[in-house]
Amino acid sequence: MIRKKEEMREVIRKNYAKVALNGAQSGCCCSSGCCGTDTSVDIGETTKRIGYSEDDINKAPLEANMGLGCGNPIAIASLKEGENVLDLGSGGGFDCFLARRQVGDTGYVIGVDMTPEMVKLARENAEKSGYTNVDFRLGEIEHLPVADASVDVIISNCVINLSLDKEKVFCEAYRVLKAGGKLSISDVVATAELPDQVKQDLNMMTGCVAGAEYVENIRTMMQKAGFKDIKLTPKDNSKAIISSWVPNRNIENFVASYIIEATK
Repeated sequence: MIRKKEEMREVIRKNYAKVALNGAQSGCCCSSGCCGTDTSVDIGETTKRIGYSEDDINKAPLEANMGLGCGNPIAIASLKEGENVLDLGSGGGFDCFLARRQVGDTGYVIGVDMTPEMVKLARENAEKSGYTNVDFRLGEIEHLPVADASVDVIISNCVINLSLDKEKVFCEAYRVLKAGGKLSISDVVATAELPDQVKQDLNMMTGCVAGAEYVENIRTMMQKAGFKDIKLTPKDNSKAIISSWVPNRNIENFVASYIIEATK
């Protein structure tokens, strides 16, 4: 059954609202408990598997880390003090809180998420921790509530695959970046044609699998948006990450966790 975009967007929004309210084990998202296959999720181990250190985990509010994602965009972003950073699909604020430490008091971090419950959670985490150089905004990554040419670096962790208009996301990312600004994201892309039953599986959609776009199509979208110096690199442990989400389905033969980089 072919579903309308707004119907799919609402399914994704509701699912992530559930995660925000009840924790990572409650939903079908990018975690080792994807689609309910593992109810004993060890968030710390999951976070380390996708690329974060114990130090990273300890530097962010506990409630901000829900073990979601497919990589660590902070590790590749090479953030500098004073930079303005934008996180697409900021969730509970985990990556934003790590980024704020690197950009310092003279820098600023904006997180955008389409789920009110996630934005509320992130704002509460920031307030409890006394962080003043972070701002969480409700909005869709296809229509960013961010000014033109105002951001030095864009990060994102396994979110663009959930978008139903990825080309628009890259155009918006290009719009808000300053000249010379860069895109440093982790995401899931398709490396082979996805079976129809996977494409139409709601659990696979909210679990960052069914919405994965073919890797070379991603490159083309980025080029059309205006990006240069485009690099698409598979993570070394991609198969282990993907197979942990959906065990015994061989999904790792169709999708992979990639590091995606580019400049404006």
